Amino acid sequence: MTSLALLQNGLTVGAILFALGLVGILARRNLIVMFLSAELMLQGISVSLVAWSRHHGDFGGHVLVILVLTVAACEAAVALVFVLNAFARTGRLDAAAWQSLRESNLPRVVDHGLPPVDASIQRFPRLTPAGVLPAADEDAALQREHV
Repeated sequence: MTSLALLQNGLTVGAILFALGLVGILARRNLIVMFLSAELMLQGISVSLVAWSRHHGDFGGHVLVILVLTVAACEAAVALVFVLNAFARTGRLDAAAWQSLRESNLPRVVDHGLPPVDASIQRFPRLTPAGVLPAADEDAALQREHV
């Protein structure tokens, strides 16, 4: 494989990881999933940095990835404190729990919820039973096929 093909593969994987993380942050309201999506975005950037570093033949990108991993670990520790604080105050892990952490002189932002889900709509198809399992031979389980 040529150096350009390796660069394209690395940048493609990095872009896919970053895009999945971005979708996770924008589409989900659970705080833990949002922070995991932010970590996924950082890992996508790290893959891209390593690909560029390998393409150019220096270790600058590798050193920067170590810095990004250090920042990601610190961000995870601080985020855990915020998530636990929001959960202790509200009892839920919804992104709207951040409203209770704001200063008292700032107005609350109204978050419009999703419309109620109709319970009569079945979301996932159910598989039909395939039949009865045959009786297992107890003697066959005790014998080895080869030694």
